[in-house]
Amino acid sequence: MADEEYDPLLDDDMEDAKVAVIAARAQNGCIGRHGKLPWKLPGDLKYFRERTWGKPIIMGRKTWESLNGALPGRTNIVVTRQQGYEAEGARVVDSIEEAISLAQSIALIEAVDEIMVLGGGEIYTQALPQADILYLTEVHASVDGDAFFPDVDLSQYQETQRQDFEPSGGNPYPFSFVVYQRT
Repeated sequence: MADEEYDPLLDDDMEDAKVAVIAARAQNGCIGRHGKLPWKLPGDLKYFRERTWGKPIIMGRKTWESLNGALPGRTNIVVTRQQGYEAEGARVVDSIEEAISLAQSIALIEAVDEIMVLGGGEIYTQALPQADILYLTEVHASVDGDAFFPDVDLSQYQETQRQDFEPSGGNPYPFSFVVYQRT
């Protein structure tokens, strides 16, 4: 019998990639203002790039439109209810469930262990019940904004990592990188 080519999509023993939410939020929960981040934190942007590189990323239409095109080095998936919406360089789906399913398939093919949910607020609300990991940049300031991270019950998670940073090098606020894993 000839050797058949291995197809990871047919391997029932393969585990799904973990669903990870990544966000930067102020003490008051603010994540955005007028379609943009309400701060400039070069340290957070570097962390975001490192955490998301090479992984499928899921975002809502408004988050997509706030970018200058597809984020390189990642499969971009945009969730929108707008029929016929086109996003050059991204896959477009109409529900968070479809986005996660597509991202899981891509993660399996590309042999990555996480899919990343980038927001915005409505997408976070829909994805949090399925989130295995939270990568939160906690900005130690309250800022004005019009987009907010949803309330999350952190009793369902265990803090597994924390790095604290003081303002410096273009980072105007103290902040922490905190990783929570669902228990």
